[in-house]
Amino acid sequence: MFFILSKIFWLFVQPVSLTFVLFLAGWMLSLLRRRLAGLVFVGLGLMIFGLSAFTTLGFNLIAPLEERFPRGEPLPSDVQTIIMLGGATAGRVSTARRIAELNEAGDRLTETLQLAKQYPQAKILLSGGVGLLIADGEPEAETARRFFSAQGIAPERLVLEGESRNTDENAANSAALLGAEARTIVLVTSAFHMPRSVGLFRSAGLEVLPRPVDYRSSGTEGMGFDLANPILNLNTTTLALREWIGLIAYKLTGRIGDWFPAP
Repeated sequence: MFFILSKIFWLFVQPVSLTFVLFLAGWMLSLLRRRLAGLVFVGLGLMIFGLSAFTTLGFNLIAPLEERFPRGEPLPSDVQTIIMLGGATAGRVSTARRIAELNEAGDRLTETLQLAKQYPQAKILLSGGVGLLIADGEPEAETARRFFSAQGIAPERLVLEGESRNTDENAANSAALLGAEARTIVLVTSAFHMPRSVGLFRSAGLEVLPRPVDYRSSGTEGMGFDLANPILNLNTTTLALREWIGLIAYKLTGRIGDWFPAP
């Protein structure tokens, strides 16, 4: 139920959807001759869209998430398990064409591949199902298996977890597969997604070594206008808002122990 409610909620509150809803509400209010109220709703929609698409707001929101778990510390030599969270492939295309089509988070796959070669004794747990309300395509774990097999990683090293639909289920299902004796686990996911992921894995009983990848900000952006990259700005704002809202929701529902998990 939490999964369904979270997906429906996000359908309406992400910046593009919220802008559309506000515009629609403003238009309907105007038809009802409530001109002032309609203008207010349209103005709110313009403000949200303008801040999301034509300023560096998104980079300022995502930078603290990406910097929460620094990448600098070297990993130990006795890594036993590498967990890679799904979200790095285009599911519909990968399923239809029987390939592993990478998206902007493809660093998750390439980093895991590098770690797999660095730690040949480690198992590789690929955690990711179909994170859509209406399942469309194969589990991401299966797509990732195809990628790693093509890169020469032995099949017996791959552990597939293809049932999880969100990060909460990633953590719970991975913990169930690995058991209480699991030690020295490296977690690979996008840097902005790492705080929420670490919090959930801790709640599931697994201490992990974060390996953040897929950075979206330089960490040096100031607040200002950016008229040249509206799509990039909008996408970054959307990602950042989703993570901050996710952290709040998971804390309020008791799924993580801290508002903003830290090392």
